[in-house]
Amino acid sequence: MTNLPSLEVCLSPALLHLYDTKDTVVVIIDVFRATSTIAAALDNGARCVVPVASVEECISLKDKLDNCITAGERDGKVAPGLQYGNSPLEYPTSFIQHKTLALTTTNGTKLLHMVSDADSIITGSFLNMDAVCAYLIRQNKKVLLACSAWKDRVNIEDSLFAGAVAEKIKEHFTMECDSARMARELYLQSQQYPSILEFVKDSNHYRRLSGFGLQKDLQYCTTPNLHPVVPIYNGKELVVAS
Repeated sequence: MTNLPSLEVCLSPALLHLYDTKDTVVVIIDVFRATSTIAAALDNGARCVVPVASVEECISLKDKLDNCITAGERDGKVAPGLQYGNSPLEYPTSFIQHKTLALTTTNGTKLLHMVSDADSIITGSFLNMDAVCAYLIRQNKKVLLACSAWKDRVNIEDSLFAGAVAEKIKEHFTMECDSARMARELYLQSQQYPSILEFVKDSNHYRRLSGFGLQKDLQYCTTPNLHPVVPIYNGKELVVAS
C-alpha cells in the first residue's frame, strides 16, 4: 500500500497554496459549468479550447486565432463582448467541429491558470468521469483533485465530483487527506438519491443558475459519461489527451 501514489482534494482555489503540485496530475473541476463545456466541446470536435483568465483577453483572441469562437460568463451570464456562453449545450458537433473555443469563466479558467508546476493538468466533470478515472489510474502518479468552487467558497457539485473520483479509484491511491475523505463521504451520501441532480438541487450554485433558466444545463452537467474524453492542458490550450 505504501508504494501507491497519493490522492488529495483541494476544495477551493483559496486553499491551493497549501498543496504541492510538483510531479502531480492536477484535475481542474468546475461542474457548473466550465469543465463540462470543455469536455462537450472537445468531444464534439472542437480543435482545441483556449482557457483565458479575462474577458478582455478572450475578446482579443477572436481576430488572433483561426476560426475562433469567443465564449464565457461572469456570475453565470454571458459576459458582454463575447459571442457565446458557458453552456455545454451550445456546442454540438454541427457548430463546434474544427473550431477553436476561447473560453473565460468566473471560476474554472481562473483556477487552471493558478496551477504552475504540475506534471500535467486535465479537466474533469461528470460528463467525462470514467475517462478521467481511467486516465489517473494509467498515469500512476500523485493526484490533486482541485475544485473551482464559487468565488473561493466551497460548493457541493465540485466537491461531489471529487468524491466520486476518489471513491472510484481508491484502490489505486493512498488517501490520507481529510478533504478527500470528506468528499468521498459526500459522494456516498449522494448515492441514496435518485440522481446527482436531485442531490445538488438545494445548493447555492444550482439555485443561482436555475434562476437564470439554466435547468437544462444543470441536468446535462450532472449526467455521467456523455463525453468520454480527457482534456489536457499543454500550457496554451486544452486538447484531447491521446
